[in-house]
Amino acid sequence: MPINLDKPHQWKADVAASVDMYNNWFMDFAPQAFRATRKKTTADVKAALQITDNLTNIQADTLRAHPETLPTLRMSACPPLAVDRLIGLSGVAPNLVKRMELDGRLPPRMSAADTFRDLLKLATIIERLADPDIFVWLGRDTAATKTEIHRAATIVADRLCGAVANPIIRNAQEQRQLAALKDWLEQRGYAQLPAGDNTKFNALQPGTFGFRLNVPVKLEGGVTSVNIPVDAVIMPKASKAGSLPIFFEAKSAGDFTNTNKRRKEEATKMAQLRHTYGKHVSFNLFLCGYFDSGYLGYEAAEGIDWVWEHRINDLALFGI
Repeated sequence: MPINLDKPHQWKADVAASVDMYNNWFMDFAPQAFRATRKKTTADVKAALQITDNLTNIQADTLRAHPETLPTLRMSACPPLAVDRLIGLSGVAPNLVKRMELDGRLPPRMSAADTFRDLLKLATIIERLADPDIFVWLGRDTAATKTEIHRAATIVADRLCGAVANPIIRNAQEQRQLAALKDWLEQRGYAQLPAGDNTKFNALQPGTFGFRLNVPVKLEGGVTSVNIPVDAVIMPKASKAGSLPIFFEAKSAGDFTNTNKRRKEEATKMAQLRHTYGKHVSFNLFLCGYFDSGYLGYEAAEGIDWVWEHRINDLALFGI
């Protein structure tokens, strides 16, 4: 039986309450999450500065030994360099920069000669564009002081964190949502799968749940199978042998624009799950934040139901 998808007369009030809940959380906890990330990032920036003698000695060999420093070095330029801008300026292989950025590694199949040549180009660009207003010791005879290094590292860390501010906030909110689900379930006698447990999603015992489990689905044609991650997988206590668990995706949003851009993601997961496991799959959303009637109507049309976090007790209506 539908829980919220068939009650459009309630959507407006729920949207308003959800926005209020998100905004209250943001004001209380988002700055804390951002500061914690900035503190760690500042330490990473200081490490990168030490490796490069405070940007006075940027060498290809240094980048080869420490490819993970590239994001810091990009943000040390004036102006800060986006990944594609750095690739364009230097003329290096795009795969080199992207591997360094995403994995902190060098491409394993790139020859040593080509790697060294491109790293030298990157080092030349970064050294030339290093921001003298941040790294005030560049070009002078005296070494950088601890205060100057800390100040510069904080500025670069702010640049790095500013570039990924939305993911930082979204990850913190998702962790909070999963914690709320865990608390609600455990208060009702449910047990979470232990860390490292390899139980498959369809082998959960009644009264258990797991977070971020992989669920295999078949792609179109039914030949190729891939795993899709699902945030929360819950096996109700009254489940019979062979029953599928109930799936939930934790979704939060700080504005209405992004939710409408992302709404197809859930529809795609629902289609893949139905194609693989049948039309009775229960795939639902756990929502907090800016989800307007356009988003809700789209998901309802796909047969996707939801629970608002500000009305978390609606979970019981799923038989949980």
